[in-house]
Amino acid sequence: MTEHPKIAAPLGVGVGLRHAHYADFLDAVPAVDWIEVHSENYFGDGGYDLHVLETVRRDLPVSLHGVGLGLGSTPPLDTVHVGKLRRLVDRIEPVIVSEHLSWNASASGYVNDLLPLPLTGLALDHLCTRVDALQETLARRILLENVSAYVRFKADQYSEAAFLAELARRTECGVLLDINNLYVNQCNHAEDAIHAMNELPPKVVGEIHLAGHSVTDIAVIDDHGSRVAPEVWALYEYALQRFGQRPTLIEWDTNVPPLAVLLDEADKARTLWVSAARLPGFACPNAGPAQ
Repeated sequence: MTEHPKIAAPLGVGVGLRHAHYADFLDAVPAVDWIEVHSENYFGDGGYDLHVLETVRRDLPVSLHGVGLGLGSTPPLDTVHVGKLRRLVDRIEPVIVSEHLSWNASASGYVNDLLPLPLTGLALDHLCTRVDALQETLARRILLENVSAYVRFKADQYSEAAFLAELARRTECGVLLDINNLYVNQCNHAEDAIHAMNELPPKVVGEIHLAGHSVTDIAVIDDHGSRVAPEVWALYEYALQRFGQRPTLIEWDTNVPPLAVLLDEADKARTLWVSAARLPGFACPNAGPAQ
């Protein structure tokens, strides 16, 4: 295992490390508090990507964010994938490991997407078993992210937030709260984002994501391709009041701009993150490190 200095859980605002900005990060440490990467991009035994990640890791805490495991899928848990994730965790020693509340595979094959689960008791039992297995293999607590869903199921027995809250209660996992996804679902399904946040116990939220979206004639699309919208900033302010100063990430995955644009968005988030503690009634419940 590569030796790394011990770094506490990230407090503050980070950005996603993307290939377009590798040179920027290698030239100097940007004005961010931590970085997040998609785990699967670093599963190899070597190569330039892993070299960059290990170099950046010397100076900044790292969060590993999985996009391919599909914990809600019906086939057996992919032990090869999990094994590669465990190896990366051991190598990088991330402060947070997260996955999505989604599925991507069935007996018919694999789909490269984050598909929404039916929010039923049966699905909850299935996911609890798999989350327990993943946490046992990784020997750490993971966070599960709420997703942007373009369909809902008539059989749903829970709201997504209530489903996540019960999942966290039963498995002791945490929640990665994506504020933009809440807003997208509010627009597409009339699901009140404030009500969703109120359904989550403050202690379970271990990280927050902020991102941009696009508005089409058919639906609002979570495309991570623009600045954070004013409506999402307003929801973030509420989240800070409800959950406290949680590690916050600026996500930008399509139409990736120069790093300076991401840092500007991170500065906006940091201003809100800092000023929230000065407001009357501010609560900062302790979520604990995401271990």
